[in-house]
Amino acid sequence: MTEELNMIYSEFRESNKKTIDHFEVELVKIRAGKATPSMLQTVVVDYYGSPTPLNQVANIATMDARTLTVQPWEKAMLDPIMKGIINANLGFAPQNNGEVLIISVPPLTEERRKELVKRAKSEAEHAKVGIRNHRKDAMDMVKSLKEDGLSEDMQKDAENEIQNITNAYSAQVDDILAAKEKDIMTI
Repeated sequence: MTEELNMIYSEFRESNKKTIDHFEVELVKIRAGKATPSMLQTVVVDYYGSPTPLNQVANIATMDARTLTVQPWEKAMLDPIMKGIINANLGFAPQNNGEVLIISVPPLTEERRKELVKRAKSEAEHAKVGIRNHRKDAMDMVKSLKEDGLSEDMQKDAENEIQNITNAYSAQVDDILAAKEKDIMTI
């Protein structure tokens, strides 16, 4: 029986780890005012008829805290990359100098910062809902083991362990959110 319980714990941890990873990816998409190449992670470019991620047709770099540069590997790609950035609806207006695209990242207003914090909190809540759903699944697996002969004491211990794991992952979400919130609100 303990082997089955350990398997449940392991699956539960793995599911929660994936939820945390997804949460972190979603937070990267929320910009904090500083220019980072990951801001253009969602941009898709029409590369000779096929949609291609921007990072596969150009080099993205930061010139300074407020400026991104996009250096295409082929000069013919400047216009399609520019269209891709505009179509991604990120609020950027790239400038074409014939060699590279220069993107000035506008500073965030206080109101916009608060909106971004709300969005980050929403993503955190989605992550916590995911963790709670995983907890429910793990609890259901423990209950099914009870029908197979798991003692009541072992069931209670397993449920406590699952709750402790849940609390740890929820705390991790809160920590990640607090760091992102601080990052967003720092001017």
